[in-house]
Amino acid sequence: MSILNSYKYAVTFALLAGCATAFGQKGTVTDEPVSGSGYHSVNDTWKPSLATDGAYDKVPHVGAPLPYQVIRAADVLWQKRVWREIDVREKQNIGFRYEGDENTGGGMFIEILIDAIKSGKITAYSPFGNDDRFTTKLTKEQVIEAITPKPDTIEVEDVDGTMIKKIIKKDFNPHLVFSYRVKEDWIFDRNMGKMVVRIIGIAPVLDYLDENQNYKGSAAMFWLSYPEIRNTLATYEVYNPNNDVYRFTWDEFFERRMFSSKITKVSNSLNQRYEDIFGTDARGKMEALYESQQNANEIFNKEHDMWVY
Repeated sequence: MSILNSYKYAVTFALLAGCATAFGQKGTVTDEPVSGSGYHSVNDTWKPSLATDGAYDKVPHVGAPLPYQVIRAADVLWQKRVWREIDVREKQNIGFRYEGDENTGGGMFIEILIDAIKSGKITAYSPFGNDDRFTTKLTKEQVIEAITPKPDTIEVEDVDGTMIKKIIKKDFNPHLVFSYRVKEDWIFDRNMGKMVVRIIGIAPVLDYLDENQNYKGSAAMFWLSYPEIRNTLATYEVYNPNNDVYRFTWDEFFERRMFSSKITKVSNSLNQRYEDIFGTDARGKMEALYESQQNANEIFNKEHDMWVY
């Protein structure tokens, strides 16, 4: 047998052995998860599949954020700081409320953030006193204490007929996070010749309920520095209602401005939000909505105005 024929037989045997191994593993059930993208669970209820869950082999997704282009101070001709609010109940923001699969860590967006804080991947900053400047770091214990509801105390009858008090612990409910606050800078860079938007921070907003499940109010849970969490956001995918195959990472989702939001504040001398100016009644909310749209149009047209004038 010639050397060439021996090489052909060896290659063929290796290919057949590899195919046999691959087909043999296809129907094997083991104690280790074999499906999904390899992400660990971000909550205690998600359980990965122990057998292949899908019609084709899935390649683990490895995401990394694209680095920003450097903006020099000398190239900045105009800048405006803007605060927005994302309402997750809007149809375009449905990805925030998706309860999860392998590609999302088995949890909602807020659960991804909380899990990253608990594991030390990202740092949370205090929101108290409307502080959104990242001045005070929070430990993971402080974050857990802040988001965990207070336990209830009820009286139950003991086996001997006496009444005793029983403490019922409550867990954090991710479904009570209905909005997110976003702080960003809009910059006209003459070097790039266009308007550039950079997200500075993100804060989930938690709704608080009384014992009768009536709405009491809402407040920011914590602030996160967006540049610090981009690496984490790039490893989880956003649910796509139109195609289960083609999904963006959370970093791409924010960078491509695929969310719906409204402006709640622009930089001003009194540091006031729209609700401080117009109030929180029905008429005030309508005025704030008109002002939000007007400011959005002004920012949108600023790039054109910089070139014309």
